[in-house]
Amino acid sequence: MIKKVERILVSPIERFIKLESFSGILLFVGTIAALILANSVFSDAYFDFWNNKIGLETTTFHFSKPIILWVNDGLMAIFFFLIGLEIKREILVGELNSMRKASLPIFAAIGGIVIPVSLYFILNQNPETLKGWGIPMATDIAFTLAILKLLGNRVPMGLKIFLTAFAIVDDLGAVLTIAIFYSEEIKWTLIGFAIGLFALLIIFNLLKLYSKYVFFVISVIIWVLFLKSGIHPTIAGVLVAFTIPIQRKIGTNEYFKEINQISSAFLDSCDKKQSDDKKLLSGKQISYLNDLAEWSDKVQSPLQILEHRLHHWIAYIILPVFALANAGVALNSSVEFDTAMILNITISLIIGKSIGIVLFSFLSVKLRLADLPNGVNWRQIIGVSFLAGLGFTMSIFITNLAFVEQHYIDSAKLGIILASLIAGLIGYLILRIGSKKKVD
Repeated sequence: MIKKVERILVSPIERFIKLESFSGILLFVGTIAALILANSVFSDAYFDFWNNKIGLETTTFHFSKPIILWVNDGLMAIFFFLIGLEIKREILVGELNSMRKASLPIFAAIGGIVIPVSLYFILNQNPETLKGWGIPMATDIAFTLAILKLLGNRVPMGLKIFLTAFAIVDDLGAVLTIAIFYSEEIKWTLIGFAIGLFALLIIFNLLKLYSKYVFFVISVIIWVLFLKSGIHPTIAGVLVAFTIPIQRKIGTNEYFKEINQISSAFLDSCDKKQSDDKKLLSGKQISYLNDLAEWSDKVQSPLQILEHRLHHWIAYIILPVFALANAGVALNSSVEFDTAMILNITISLIIGKSIGIVLFSFLSVKLRLADLPNGVNWRQIIGVSFLAGLGFTMSIFITNLAFVEQHYIDSAKLGIILASLIAGLIGYLILRIGSKKKVD
């Protein structure tokens, strides 16, 4: 019984960490593959493929984009939708649902945003690259958890939860930055229509009227309106996620009572004389199974169902495809790189993140505004602060929004990749050396 309870309580966070860890491995594979293809005899084919336009075009309607924009504006909207679900869950019932639990991750995230951005401004000498200030503010949770996975049970669960929580706050900061500072000229009429549909979803939520099909259709319309309005469409994903209900329709006790009755009725309806491999069920048996499915839907939170189902698609397909599409940087002599910008991003991600997270965490604990997680020491906080310099996914995403010039985009991507490699190695070594004894 005790083992069963432990499995119920611990397995969700463990499954999340395992999923994100494997996603980090796939991200790494996608990055290496993109770099190899961009610097091979297939280089032209690689870049041409992502620039091919697909969509729907008629004499009166035009909706066509290069494949890379379908990835960055379309698939990544689903990624941001998942981020929105995670933020809502953490605020309502997770590690951010009380100030005492949320204090340390929030202070760490603020430090991990303020110091790297400030350092970027200080080091930047070129007015044309100033708009890349948002690049070093992000942390890639998949890559960081993948490195923690390499350390096995040397790393306490409290450190993994701390990393996950502050990365989610960090993502929220990046989302707000994209919405406010990296959107184009806004068409307010289209935004007005989108806000009206968003309000309709909120009303549905308040009235406890939820249909995944209705929400999906309205969400797609909101995404298109954002796409055409000038505000980046991935923000639509976050906003729609906030309207997904987290409440369950029934409690577990009622659920157990009902499914026991239905299960008993289903078994009573079975013909004991017939073998179990009978191919067809009776109409009554199908009705019982439909009742079971209906009650199973009622006992689950719509938010939790979506988060669980989307995680696999995003971890195993969307993020690796994003890496494959965006991490390709040609490293030949004909490519013009901005060395100062590469160094600026590298230093801001590695030094800025580590100083910001450790400094703000230390001050919050000393001022008695927060507590260190159980079993976590300051050396481990320092190690994780360096791992936060892996800003891969969100940093590259902001790069594509900040710059139009290809040599700036390539320079920023190279800086992000270098910073991620160095920060990951330093963080791993600190945690490896500082966690010699295996955690029970």
